[in-house]
Amino acid sequence: MDPNQAPVENYANPKTCLFHVLFKGAALAFYILSALFFNSFVIIFVVTVLLAALDFWVVKNVSGRILVGLRWWNEINDLGESVWKFESLDQESLARMNKKDSWLFWWTLYLAAAAWFVLGIFSLIRFQADYLLVVGVCLSLNVANIIGFTKCKKDAKKQFQQFASQTIASRFQSTVQSAFTLV
Repeated sequence: MDPNQAPVENYANPKTCLFHVLFKGAALAFYILSALFFNSFVIIFVVTVLLAALDFWVVKNVSGRILVGLRWWNEINDLGESVWKFESLDQESLARMNKKDSWLFWWTLYLAAAAWFVLGIFSLIRFQADYLLVVGVCLSLNVANIIGFTKCKKDAKKQFQQFASQTIASRFQSTVQSAFTLV
């Protein structure tokens, strides 16, 4: 081993990474392989959507928080309007997040959506509207997580920029005030 070579960074949360990938893979694998074992569309629909829903929940509430330090949810306010809520670690903690964990989180999020999209195209080509329904549900769950986490990441950056500008402004103001008190 070369002493000048940087050490290889391992996954900080291998169990979370495993389950993050496992639920995505389970939903996709069951959908693809189920036609070999089951003749019932109902079983294929229920199990695939259940696995996709478990994946949605795990990504939204567990792996998103642990792997990238972000969490989102959507609420309906008193006026009946949809309001996005975002939660993130502070900027220092976000900067210390494991790069491999973050990379795995984002790439599997996008690759799973791409895989469902391709499966949807195959369902369209084969004129299988019922299977297109399964793909549509799974794809919409994946896209909801993509949109939620992307908005959450942008919100975290915006909050950091606001905090930084407020800190600089308050320091400048205190410096100006102290300069005038000396005069």
